Amino acid sequence: MISQVRTRIASSLIVLATATACGLPQQAAPSTAAPPPTGTAPATTPPTASPATPGAPGQDTRPALAQTVSTMTESLKVEVVGLNRIKGKHLVAQLRLTNTGDGKHLPWTGEMGDNTRPLGQIRWASGIGVLDAQARSWILPYQPADFPCLCSDQDRDGLGYFIDAGESITVYAVLPAPSGNPATTTVVTPVGPPMPDVPISDDPPVTLPGMTIPDPDAEPVTTVTRRLVTPSESPDNAEETADDGTDLRISLSSDVLFAVDKATLTAKARAVLARTAKLVDASPGSRVQVDGHADSSGTDAINDPLSTRRAQAVRKALTALITRQGVRLQAKGYGSHRPLYGNDTDEGKRRNRRVTVTFAKPQEQASPATSVPSATQGDGELTGTGKAAGQPIAMRVTGLRRLPGGLGLLTYRVKNEGDAEAWFNELHQARDWMSFKYQAASNITLTDAATRRRYLPGRLQVPADDGDTDSYCACTDVSGVRLSTEKFGPGQEREFWSLFALPDAASTLQVKIATFRELRVPVQ
Repeated sequence: MISQVRTRIASSLIVLATATACGLPQQAAPSTAAPPPTGTAPATTPPTASPATPGAPGQDTRPALAQTVSTMTESLKVEVVGLNRIKGKHLVAQLRLTNTGDGKHLPWTGEMGDNTRPLGQIRWASGIGVLDAQARSWILPYQPADFPCLCSDQDRDGLGYFIDAGESITVYAVLPAPSGNPATTTVVTPVGPPMPDVPISDDPPVTLPGMTIPDPDAEPVTTVTRRLVTPSESPDNAEETADDGTDLRISLSSDVLFAVDKATLTAKARAVLARTAKLVDASPGSRVQVDGHADSSGTDAINDPLSTRRAQAVRKALTALITRQGVRLQAKGYGSHRPLYGNDTDEGKRRNRRVTVTFAKPQEQASPATSVPSATQGDGELTGTGKAAGQPIAMRVTGLRRLPGGLGLLTYRVKNEGDAEAWFNELHQARDWMSFKYQAASNITLTDAATRRRYLPGRLQVPADDGDTDSYCACTDVSGVRLSTEKFGPGQEREFWSLFALPDAASTLQVKIATFRELRVPVQ
């Protein structure tokens, strides 16, 4: 079967490396431009990437449009050397993977694979993607029938399993172009921090001699995207909000709204519902869904009707508070059948006892807040210290960058300053880690001091085989092949990242990373 699949895919390949086949420019001399800083694109738009210099297979000397470094393997450098929009609807991404070490050869397939879908044997660069800010989605390579992705295949493309010290290989992925025809985009990989502001060229892609890239129009392919949901919550745990760019889902705590086993709203419930009603008034949609949920305590005979009565009570209260005309509210109870969190902890159960109100995202959110003065490097607000297994651990925030679409990228470095190896597991010990499919560095919160709102790492929503939805953290993964990411040798330092929603008016946010002290960090 595998050999048949390879033959079918190979028959649909378009050779893009030769000038005669695609009218591409002839080979040019390599650029001597210095690479951009880690995790960033150049400040100015670079010229369209020139062809690679002829030489040994895999040696690509094109200038980098952006670069990042693997969190797990510091000697694995990833550079974007080509990002081309094809036919106005497809995107060809080419990445150069370099082993910057001086002795050890590195495997690359495990690090570049997409862990949000089963791939069987790991040999593809399936984790290359872009962040579509306008659609609030994470775009991955197309998937043809009976094949994981339109991307580099270790076997078919003759890339080998390892990258020798000082050597590089170039891999590709073919995926949908981001919506809105943007001039730049954020390139994402499973390896390290996302790379913002990478320029997109509308010229034909130029590749290494002999490299072939699949034509996405040659056969039926499936689009693979992950909806990016950004959660936030009130400090008093009264409600939490999930924003997917289209809808808002506000989960109101039943512990705040109701007494135990009751469906009568408490005195405090009105203040909580007033904020929700204000957001509904600002929404462009006419339909509001109110759903009641319970934890796993009790039986369905108790939980199902109780969750229905609670949803109906919230619907009635919101109807009186909403001032906009033409809004239709529907209520339904689901009992304990749709948990957002695991029911094996008290915190998980608390969060599952909720009434969720879902409606079209408001065009205008809460009124602008008064900005807090920005912190600078000199303020000493970007570093923290801690302990792990008796070893001193240092943390340094390297950036809190505003991205298009109301998103933000936080990057930070953690270093073992001791003389012995230590695990720093606190990065994944978040109270809501149980909502994710796998463990990740999700123990981070951003707080807007002016509005007293907390922001949590984004979640990638993936349809599951059982019809449910799995969530993956939009942050550094610390499971599977990256299980040792939280292990630090003496003097070892790693860079981590997370995606968040960022309030429009905030110039500074309070950042709490794991057990380190809270920092006041400027938004770039």
